[in-house]
Amino acid sequence: QVQLVESGGGLVQPGGSLRLSCAASGPIFRINSMGWYRQAPGTERELVASITDAGIINSADSVKGRFTISRDNAKNTVYLQMNSLKPEDTAVYYCHADINPGWGARDFASWGRGTQVTVSS
Repeated sequence: QVQLVESGGGLVQPGGSLRLSCAASGPIFRINSMGWYRQAPGTERELVASITDAGIINSADSVKGRFTISRDNAKNTVYLQMNSLKPEDTAVYYCHADINPGWGARDFASWGRGTQVTVSS
């Protein structure tokens, strides 16, 4: 069973920084893409940033220039460096991975349980 374990959330003041990490474990042949979504109360879950195994990045306009996504393929880990945080970045951040389990099996999506990020003075 594939598991995604997130870490690094917390409370930070506006203008501060946090770094999120997400490590995938289990029966994985290849991870096609990894990324981060977020969901604030009363809103739909939205893409923050994603990165493919080839290093192609897709990110929301609201975080460009502030957030940086990176990935360590050898460790099946994705990172999100968040700088210049704003109160509107407050949300639960979820790790996502598109998994190829190998052996001809179908690709599937896996989600972490989420980590709270709160930006407040």
